[in-house]
Amino acid sequence: MALFVQSTPPPPGRCAVCSASATEVFTTAVDGQRNVLIHVVQGERELVKDCRSLARFDLKDLAPMPAGMARIEVRFLIDANGILNVTARDLHTGKEQSVEVKPSYGLTDEQVEAMIRDSFEKAEEDLTERQVREARLEADTILAAVEKARDNPAYLELTDEERTAIDRALNELLLVYHSEDYLLIRAHIDQLNQVTMKLAETMMNTAVRSALKGAKI
Repeated sequence: MALFVQSTPPPPGRCAVCSASATEVFTTAVDGQRNVLIHVVQGERELVKDCRSLARFDLKDLAPMPAGMARIEVRFLIDANGILNVTARDLHTGKEQSVEVKPSYGLTDEQVEAMIRDSFEKAEEDLTERQVREARLEADTILAAVEKARDNPAYLELTDEERTAIDRALNELLLVYHSEDYLLIRAHIDQLNQVTMKLAETMMNTAVRSALKGAKI
């Protein structure tokens, strides 16, 4: 997560000491994840490595949930003294952790201009790298889900042809995983999604039958 605060003075007539705030919601990447590391950076670039690190802190004892189900609200508040307060809260349990970032040193006008100039000059390169990384993260999610689904009894209900199609699509996604072509990675993600639709339906039907077993309607 990135936050950039421009240090140039406000236009005439604008308040120079008013506070500002922003809120974003994040989630987890692993089943049963109990901790998340919050890394606050400052800059205009797409990737953390190209920005200025301000603070790190852990939000611990999250409710163990499937990946993607947790909701972590991160609130940024800059007060009139230029102090940045960052609070992360688990919306399910209400647990929260905060950090205060004091303006120990700021940015000169020249540094601000350089950061903005770099963001324009490297915008296309940065965006492409971000899209590649996001495609790989999406691939990680579906690969983990499919591997887990293959251990489900519903997988054995598929035909040999359907299981072969899933195995082939999974292996092809693994082959392009490290490609720098995010469109290629996403194309194979879509392909794996397509051939696993029957498996997902079968797993859903099995779960429903199990839930209704012995029940009266």
